[in-house]
Amino acid sequence: MNASRPAPAAHAQLDLEHFLPYRLSVLSNRVSSAIARVYVERFALGVTEWRVMAVLGRYPDLSANEVAQRTAMDKVAVSRAVARLIEAGRLDREMHDDDRRRSVLRLSEAGQLIYDEVAPLALGFERRLLDGMDAAERELLFRLLDRLDELEIRAEAEPARDTQAG
Repeated sequence: MNASRPAPAAHAQLDLEHFLPYRLSVLSNRVSSAIARVYVERFALGVTEWRVMAVLGRYPDLSANEVAQRTAMDKVAVSRAVARLIEAGRLDREMHDDDRRRSVLRLSEAGQLIYDEVAPLALGFERRLLDGMDAAERELLFRLLDRLDELEIRAEAEPARDTQAG
């Protein structure tokens, strides 16, 4: 061992197994991938494309920016997905009645048929996933998710603070 080499500096440690953003991301990716197998194989839809279709199936006549806001997805990714869906004939784009500069999106007839097939499959997967929880646990889970959503919005709005300074 070289005695003249300085001791390594201590590095910050991030325990990923107990780091909420990591845990949520991994779980979300696993659940999304499991559901995606159905619509990827059957309809050649990517996850982003399905999310756009799912939002527009529930909330028609949104702009691409509004879809991005509702899904918390990157605007560029949403824009690309929208372009692919329009090209595939799964979405229609029209000019907004009140604001001719704003276009709105909705599922085309073909897109609605896909949505009507995939949505029940997604709901069935959710039922199987949550089947191991009783009603009180499911209610608590959704209350906690709503609360985390509120807290995330608040934390994002606050200026970053260095908890080590001081």
